[in-house]
Amino acid sequence: MNCAPAIIGQPMLPVETIITFFSAAVLLGLAPGPDNIFVLTQSALRGRGPGFVVVLGLCSGLLAHTAVVAFGVAIIFQTSTGAFMLLKFIGAGYLVYLAWQAFRSQPETLQSETSATPCYWSYYRRGVIMNLTNPKVSIFFLAFLPQFADPSRGAVVYQLLLLGGLFILATILVFGSIALLAGSLGQWLNRSQRVQLVLNRLAGTVFVALAIRLATSQR
Repeated sequence: MNCAPAIIGQPMLPVETIITFFSAAVLLGLAPGPDNIFVLTQSALRGRGPGFVVVLGLCSGLLAHTAVVAFGVAIIFQTSTGAFMLLKFIGAGYLVYLAWQAFRSQPETLQSETSATPCYWSYYRRGVIMNLTNPKVSIFFLAFLPQFADPSRGAVVYQLLLLGGLFILATILVFGSIALLAGSLGQWLNRSQRVQLVLNRLAGTVFVALAIRLATSQR
């Protein structure tokens, strides 16, 4: 295995590859999926700040997935049915827990909503757990990132880390925009307690649907 550094004067990845990869990452972020739907519902219900903190949590999970793929551990989830099943059912269970919380949540008054300080740590933790307990993310990275790596340009592990960083940057831009837009819409909708109740029920339904999707997913 050649782990020699990139040739002096030769970039680790060509600009064309970086542009192509980043464009693909943006398009993938825009495609409807569990993570951006999660950001959308949390931002609409809780506001732009909590929504963006969820985005940071999801991206922290992507850091772990990038490291796992770069150093080869993700192959375990690709070859071990037991490991894959265990992690995906943990993730599905967490989504069911979030659905239960959403269904039992009661509308808040405007006064309590504006005076209360949101617990950003809990939203960040939600994002991290949501991402880390989805084994398909590691498998996706394992299949997607190496396509843009070139062993002739130096150590592949550094290239994969760079590509993972670019993917996270694209995710922050796309999901952050979703959080800002949904948060602004949510501030208007939350003025009605009836609309709040509908949003909570809708969020609970979305969480249940995501849990079923994750639990029934195949590698």
